[in-house]
Amino acid sequence: MRIITDFDGPIMDLSDRYYHVYQLCLEKVKQPNQSIRVLTKDEFWTYKRAKISEQQVGIESGLTAAQSEVFKNLRNRTAHQLQYLSLDRVVPGAIDALEQIQASGVELIVMTLRRTSELNAAFNQSDFARFFPPDCRYCLADDYRKRGDIKDKTQLMAQALTELKPEPNTWMIGDTETDIIAAQTHGIEVIGVLSGIRDLERLTQYQPDRIVSNLAEVVDFIFDHH
Repeated sequence: MRIITDFDGPIMDLSDRYYHVYQLCLEKVKQPNQSIRVLTKDEFWTYKRAKISEQQVGIESGLTAAQSEVFKNLRNRTAHQLQYLSLDRVVPGAIDALEQIQASGVELIVMTLRRTSELNAAFNQSDFARFFPPDCRYCLADDYRKRGDIKDKTQLMAQALTELKPEPNTWMIGDTETDIIAAQTHGIEVIGVLSGIRDLERLTQYQPDRIVSNLAEVVDFIFDHH
């Protein structure tokens, strides 16, 4: 059996980083005497998980339409800067789940749209190399020109399936429509997890084979049913 898992969502919680960048960009874009409403972290993350646009988040926070466009662009340039990656946290229970998968002898692959330097930053922060040696990591090169999340993830999946030995019992674990579509495109069973950046309503629209709360529940499901 092989499990291919996304990194952000199933394993890493990005909510602290994204909320910090939201506050930072909001402060930079607003006028000195402008009255704004800073969303609480729960409000902000609820919007993100429902896939509310960056512009709408800006407007909900009191920015004008023009400011919200500036806010979106600034946020997109800022959110993945290496200096903020240390704000990411491991999803509770994810390490235990990875240890359980590894102990069972199941092959573990990580597949992420992080760039190499972004993934390395996380691996240096926590000892993920013990689960994912270099030949079990699929990510974007630092100089890769992105074409869109779905195209990029689907291409990574194609690369992995070409390079890895054939394994008919393969599962993809992810927290977004990107993961689901990439897996479905290549005929791989896929489980959506709710520990990441999409809510139940959003994930359900893309019809994964199953939706569970987190990586620990993935382990329970796969080992109980296969």
